[in-house]
Amino acid sequence: MIETQTTAKLPSEVEWPTLAVALCIYAGWAILTFESARLPTPVLAALGGWIIAWHGSLQHEVIHGHPTPWRRLNHALAIAPLSPWLPFARYRKSHLAHHASEALTDPDHDPESRYIRPGGGEAPALERRLAVVQTSLLGRLIVGPPVEIARFLLGDARALIRGEPGVLAVWALQALLLAPLLLWLHFACHLSLLRYGLCFVYPGVALSLLRSFAEHRADPDPARRVAVVERAPVLGLLFLNNNLHAAHHAWPGAPWFRLNGLYAAHRDRLLSANGGLVYDGYAEVARRFLLRPHDRIEHRPAAPPPTLECSPS
Repeated sequence: MIETQTTAKLPSEVEWPTLAVALCIYAGWAILTFESARLPTPVLAALGGWIIAWHGSLQHEVIHGHPTPWRRLNHALAIAPLSPWLPFARYRKSHLAHHASEALTDPDHDPESRYIRPGGGEAPALERRLAVVQTSLLGRLIVGPPVEIARFLLGDARALIRGEPGVLAVWALQALLLAPLLLWLHFACHLSLLRYGLCFVYPGVALSLLRSFAEHRADPDPARRVAVVERAPVLGLLFLNNNLHAAHHAWPGAPWFRLNGLYAAHRDRLLSANGGLVYDGYAEVARRFLLRPHDRIEHRPAAPPPTLECSPS
C-alpha cells in the first residue's frame, strides 16, 4: 500500500491552487511584517505563526515535485528562508529520506522519528527528559519549538565539523538568502529579530508540530505507523491536507488538493491497512493527549517474521 519516494515526479501542467497558496503566503508575510508595529503581539503571533506553518506546508509540496513542471521554478517558490533556521535543501533531503524509509518511526532509519532506541541507547539524560515532556501535546507545543530548532542546528553543526559534503554550501546559500530578509525586517519594518522569532518562528514551528504530533505512531507492524486526522477543514488548509497522512504516504506524488478525493475513495482500504489509526479532528487529539502521553518514547521494534516449523522427513 505505502510507496517509498526518493525523487519527486514533476506534474505535467501547472497546479494553480498551489500557486494561489504561495501568493497568499508571500503577500501575507510581507503585509504582516510591514504592519507588525501596529498589531498587538497576540494577533501578530497568531497570524505570523499561520504564515510560517503554511510556508512549511508549501515547502513540503515542492519537495514532492509540485506545483509546476519546472523543478528550478518550484525550488525558487520554496527557498525563501522565512524560517531562518531551516534551509530548504536540508529539509528536502531529510523528508525524502523519511519517505524512502521502510522502517518509519525507527530512530535508526527514519530521520524524522522522535523516538529513542529501546532501553534509551546512548541518549543523554537531558535528551530523554525532553523527549518525555514532548510525549504530551502541551509539552510538544511549548517545549517542542526550541528543542526542534536546537536539535537541527546542533546536528548541522556536527555535520559541518565532520565536513559532510554539501552542508557548507547549503548554509552559505542560506546566508545569502537571509541578507535581504534581514534588511527588510530591520529597515522597512523595524521588526526586531527577537519579536520575529517570538511572533513568527516560534508559533509557526508549534503549529507544524501540532500536525506531526499524531501523524505517526510506533507499532510492531510497520504498516500501522501512519495515522489520519479527519474533519480538519481549517487546519487541513494550513497543512495542505497532510493531516490525511496515510493517504499522503500511499500517494506521495499527489497534489494536496487531490488528497481529499483520494482519501474518500479509498478510506476503508487505508484504515484497514493502518489498523484504524484515525482521529476525529485535532480536537480529539487535544482531548486525548493534551496532558497525557501519545506514546512511550522508546521505539517498538518490528515484529519478527513467523518461524516456519519443518516437520522431520
